[in-house]
Amino acid sequence: MAEETMSPELVQCIEDCTVCHRTCLDVINYCLEMGEEHVAPEHMKLLKDCAEICQTALNFMLSDSEFIAEICQACADVAEACAESCAEYDDEHMMACANICRKTAESCRQMAKAHV
Repeated sequence: MAEETMSPELVQCIEDCTVCHRTCLDVINYCLEMGEEHVAPEHMKLLKDCAEICQTALNFMLSDSEFIAEICQACADVAEACAESCAEYDDEHMMACANICRKTAESCRQMAKAHV
């Protein structure tokens, strides 16, 4: 799908998912370096899951799949859970991740509603 034919909301959601995917992968590495509570298994799984679902949502949007609504809703749910997990840490890297996850969750919720 050419960018010229995409709605501004779709372009924004694609951008948000791209940034969230990259951020979660970067934060996984950061958490591994920090150790201790940063590598709690549930937290690490959420970061991985969020990166994966953002990549999947991105792929579905770029291919104009008929399942964009379902995938974007799942992405919103996972990104929101990841944001909550990251927000539990009093740390600027984790708060930045929480913020991009929240932004992505909102963008994906809007995309899911638009494609129902």
